[in-house]
Amino acid sequence: MKSSSDRRKSSNTVQKKMYRLMLQMFIPIAVILVSIFVMLLTRNLMYASVSGNIVKVSGFNQKFKQEIDEQMYFYVTGYSDEMPWEDVESARSLAEDLLQNTSNSDGRKSITSVLSLCDKLSIYMQDIENTSSYDDRMNQLETNIYITTGLIEEYMYSYLYYEAGEMASIQKQIDFWLTVEILFVVLVMIFVIPIVLSRAVKLSKSITDPIVEMNSRVEQIGGGDLSPHTPVETDDTSLALLSAGIEDMAARLDKQIELNRQEQIKLRDIELSLIQAQINPHFLYNTLDAIVWLIEIGKNDQAEQMVTSLSSYFRSFLSDGRDIVTVAEEKQHIQSYLEIQQVRYRDIMEYEINIDPSIEDTKLPKMTLQPLVENAIYHGLKPKRGKGKIIVTGVRENDDIILKVSDTGLGMNKEELESLKTRVLNEDTRSFGLTSSYKRLKILYGDACRFDIESTPQEGTSISIQIPGKADIDNETIL
Repeated sequence: MKSSSDRRKSSNTVQKKMYRLMLQMFIPIAVILVSIFVMLLTRNLMYASVSGNIVKVSGFNQKFKQEIDEQMYFYVTGYSDEMPWEDVESARSLAEDLLQNTSNSDGRKSITSVLSLCDKLSIYMQDIENTSSYDDRMNQLETNIYITTGLIEEYMYSYLYYEAGEMASIQKQIDFWLTVEILFVVLVMIFVIPIVLSRAVKLSKSITDPIVEMNSRVEQIGGGDLSPHTPVETDDTSLALLSAGIEDMAARLDKQIELNRQEQIKLRDIELSLIQAQINPHFLYNTLDAIVWLIEIGKNDQAEQMVTSLSSYFRSFLSDGRDIVTVAEEKQHIQSYLEIQQVRYRDIMEYEINIDPSIEDTKLPKMTLQPLVENAIYHGLKPKRGKGKIIVTGVRENDDIILKVSDTGLGMNKEELESLKTRVLNEDTRSFGLTSSYKRLKILYGDACRFDIESTPQEGTSISIQIPGKADIDNETIL
């Protein structure tokens, strides 16, 4: 169980104080608003019911008497053999519906009279139907039908008059109660606002003073002062925890800065080693030898193309000193590299590059894919007899970018694959190219990146890289 001091601390927070202040201010207002809402809703429902009844009766009065009288006249004179039974039934249904939805006593009397007259009208119509004499029918039409439909119309107009009066009464009630509620709200606010304001000022002072001190401390931290300080003294537990958190953050930040410095040194060592590895004298010598050989056998066009590819290779490799390049630039780098290698290994190597143009503006560390392509040539295709193929792909999947280098080379069994993965994860220099790519991606993206290796003996190896497609990295990030 919590002690009394613990309970006081838990209730003595900015959040709890604000809750209490809000409750003191808003509960009376909420009660008033709810009562106003209920009153308005009730009256509006009554108003809507009355107005609906008026609309129904207005439509009825515009056509009922004229249509009944006209149809009965045609029946009596022999121009029609149909009597308006459906219209009378519709009038009776309307009257029954109005009777259920009418609360005004005078209106109910009018509708009751309408129902009675509808019954009489049906009887009179039956009498005409059972009368064969034309003169008797005309007499019944004039003395019974016309008079009855006229009375129905008159009672409907009376009903409209009473319902209009009821609507005006409801409107007056709404206006009256709304005025009462507004006056009551004003009186309550006059009483509540001074109390709430005084407590708000006191609460504001208990919050702002410690915040000013913490703001000063944050400015010191921003200026580089990460030395330990005593947390701000305050009776508010949330602010006390915040101040202690700021001091803890300063200590952690100091520690993290040192770790980042060490990581940057390590990353720069990797970059330097990678650069040294890429400027491979054997690769350069072999390429130049291949160019000389092409010239000697008269294949000047191929020699020229190879020189162009070598120039493009080193230009993209240097990349104006930038460590972050676009996928398009990385694509050009491996394109030049593969063009050079294809001349040397034309009997064993084909290649294909399929990178979605929509991801070519995505940024990534330079020389991310080239070590993977080099690995595919020297450890995939060369050890396997016969011709093989290297396929480089790049696609977008949701918010991520998937880059993959696959070969149809020698492949690896399960034990060899696990050994390679272990060397990459442990930064073994025997797999420096793969290790450098993995390490640089891990430093930049953390757990947001994936580096997977799959292989099947005699079928080939596939290395895929998954990085965030919206990661905000630049040359400042890696340096």
